[in-house]
Amino acid sequence: MSLKKILASKYILASKSQRRANLLTQIGLKHKIVDSKSDELEVSKYNPIKLVQINALNKSRIVAANYKNEIVIGADTIVLIGKTILHKPANLKEAKAYLKMLSGKKHYVYTGLNVINTKNGKEEFAYEKTEVFFRKLKDDEINYYVNKFKPLDKAGAYGIQDDFGCLFIEKINGDYYNIVGLPLVKLYTTIQKVI
Repeated sequence: MSLKKILASKYILASKSQRRANLLTQIGLKHKIVDSKSDELEVSKYNPIKLVQINALNKSRIVAANYKNEIVIGADTIVLIGKTILHKPANLKEAKAYLKMLSGKKHYVYTGLNVINTKNGKEEFAYEKTEVFFRKLKDDEINYYVNKFKPLDKAGAYGIQDDFGCLFIEKINGDYYNIVGLPLVKLYTTIQKVI
């Protein structure tokens, strides 16, 4: 399979995330966004890999059922600190609580990817895990960030890429783009398997 074939394929992002859409554009994949309207599971009884797998599969399969010649990408990102899974915060109070929990500690970001080629029926799941270290945050930094940027659409209540949240992170081990919400190398190699 050639790069030419990958770039010529039509893609559907089964997500309403503008960040993920921007990353697909960055690597030259022509796509459209179709919100699966899938309810994301937010239960702690699953391990993080199983949880992102279930959510990514649901999103991609719901959308893929309506198409015949596209490659559908479903993704789900969560933050894990200790044994606690942090999804998108429900409100600003919860966002502040999440950031206090992450302050000065190490956590992991997991993204599950499910890619379906609706032309040949091939389907492939993959996931990425990145280790993130937060510096110790001050209350005024947390309050400023949450009130100004309202990170209710971000797992763990922070973004690394486009706002003040980048100042929370001392270092990472692993894929930067995974923290943004779409591990690009893992996505590319997963697409190769379904074409």
